[in-house]
Amino acid sequence: MNRDVASLVEQARAGRARAVARLITLVEGAAPQLREVMAALAPLTGNAYVIGLTGAPGVGKSTTTSALVTAYRRQGKRVAVLAVDPSSPFSGGALLGDRVRMSDHAGDPGVYIRSMATRGHLGGLAWAAPQAVRVLDAAGYDVVLVETVGVGQSEVEVAAQADTCAVLLAPGMGDGIQAAKAGILEIGDLYVVNKADRDGADAAVRELNHMLGLGEARAPGDWRPPIVKTVAARAEGIDEVVQALEKHRAWMEEWGVLLHRRRVRAAREVETIAVTALRERLADLHGDRRLRGLAEDVAAGRTDPYTAADVLTRELTGD
Repeated sequence: MNRDVASLVEQARAGRARAVARLITLVEGAAPQLREVMAALAPLTGNAYVIGLTGAPGVGKSTTTSALVTAYRRQGKRVAVLAVDPSSPFSGGALLGDRVRMSDHAGDPGVYIRSMATRGHLGGLAWAAPQAVRVLDAAGYDVVLVETVGVGQSEVEVAAQADTCAVLLAPGMGDGIQAAKAGILEIGDLYVVNKADRDGADAAVRELNHMLGLGEARAPGDWRPPIVKTVAARAEGIDEVVQALEKHRAWMEEWGVLLHRRRVRAAREVETIAVTALRERLADLHGDRRLRGLAEDVAAGRTDPYTAADVLTRELTGD
């Protein structure tokens, strides 16, 4: 193993935030050392509890995340936050940096906060997020909170990246429940009605209960997502959220769901890396005489695009 990589991994395991930051930077930049880094981290992963936080804009995801960090720190757990932000169309950087997020935890060595840019990736998550979570897991954080960019129903991708997915809503948001109907209701393991001191909180809970019950056909032992009311700005209801999260984790471990979700997550990660590699190889063919020849045959009607694609695929994969 490269000495620099080994040193970085060792420092990250020791809780040095700078080393963790450098490893995630290698992930974001798809650095040449990334393969070696991932190989070194692999045996160290599998211990962190990954919690996804998603919901429509304005429901208080960052405030809730900060309150959850405080609650888990009271339990003595090391906590990492991966806050996925919108990308700047010019620089590709995150519009909201970690410096302006959750400043209450800035001086706590047991907390690591990192903003990542989506870089135009649909689904509310940066393409590198799964590997960044792997870094945080290997670095010894007990809980990893993944907070997604507020873009409505496309945030459902968070469900594939987390052990438990918490969906946040707020009364009076107008389109909050509509966003839930559009797809968010399908992914939640826990629903949090934040800003519950506002008018309409009880009505929001009733409507959520009604929608969760529609067409419900759960077998014995199946998980029924609970609904928790919070006022995250005052930390009200946060302990109940933590209890619900831990209850869901215990249920997953009892029924083998946790292992299944992690295997599915690993499969998606492997698939993404493989497809990205194929796309890079395909990009190298632009202007290549083989692709030009196939394109000429399709344009002239000598072959069809599917047959041409099969030929190209065989050349790319060596089959």
